[in-house]
Amino acid sequence: MDRDTVDVYEHRASEWTARRRPARVEEARGLARRTGPGAVRADLGSGPGFVTGALGAPVVALDAAGTMLGLVRRRAPSAWCVQGDLEALPFRDRSLGAAWAQASYLHVPRAGLPRALAQLHRACAPGAPFLLVLRSGRGEGRRRDDDFPGRFFARWEAGPLTDVLVGAGFAVEALRVEDEWIVAEATRARSLPDTVGPGMRLLVCGLNPSLSAADAGVGFAGRSNRFWPAAVAAGLVPRDRDPFAALAAGVGMTDLVKRATPGAAELRTQEYREGAGRVERLVRWLRPRASCVVGLAGWRAAVDRHARPGPQPLPFGGRPVYLMPSTSGLNARSRPEDLVGHLRAAAALAASAG
Repeated sequence: MDRDTVDVYEHRASEWTARRRPARVEEARGLARRTGPGAVRADLGSGPGFVTGALGAPVVALDAAGTMLGLVRRRAPSAWCVQGDLEALPFRDRSLGAAWAQASYLHVPRAGLPRALAQLHRACAPGAPFLLVLRSGRGEGRRRDDDFPGRFFARWEAGPLTDVLVGAGFAVEALRVEDEWIVAEATRARSLPDTVGPGMRLLVCGLNPSLSAADAGVGFAGRSNRFWPAAVAAGLVPRDRDPFAALAAGVGMTDLVKRATPGAAELRTQEYREGAGRVERLVRWLRPRASCVVGLAGWRAAVDRHARPGPQPLPFGGRPVYLMPSTSGLNARSRPEDLVGHLRAAAALAASAG
């Protein structure tokens, strides 16, 4: 998180707490009722713990400011207090049964929110309820009229926030604007989160996650899928089956459709078209140098039914796009060396795009 923002809370925690009042306590109790017995629930960016106790038990309070956690211990002495960063969550995979984030992720830069929520998706168990409260509006930066100056805020509108939540693998159940706030109620889906961010040289877009990929938390994870060996051989990614390492190397990952299925044949044309719209908006927003769509069927269904592998004649989201065959082991027509060649060509297209 933004260091200056954390410092404000670290040094002025008591003053901030005195000027604020608990809010959404009943909503926190409602989230607790939706959480399975014995499941760990997390108060993410807990502040002084205004609602930590209302979330039930066991509960972990996470905050970047240690001073705030000292205040949590007074209000919710049984809570597990963890000093940590929303952009580098310290939780094990699928260890959380519910997540509450009230006015905390609003301190994460807009372009960093997809990656932060991808980490939360990995930390939550499938079906875990999630409530997210952010500032409503446009833009980001430090407010001149802030009563605690120096803090960074990001603001969100309904459409872009819905896209980010869906991309992060959450099913959005309700989204509403309440004065200066935007509130999203969601559930952790059996899906894959996007691993995307600013500065991508290439955005790799699959058709949709398989059930095995969704459960493994890694795209193209099936035993017979040849994407990762080909991507390593092409010099595109540094390690096998590590999407976060790939992102650090400038290669993001998403899917045309986020719904996981046993096979892509179960997807509908309308799903491809709606998913292509989301991915196109993602490209316009984060501006990777180029995109690479892996799998002909979805692209043909959503964009160009006559498309052939290779660079496409029209840009996608204002950026060049490369189309390549599926890397599934069921696609016997494409040899491993062919797939390596396609990925190298996609990387070359990105390099030439500047």
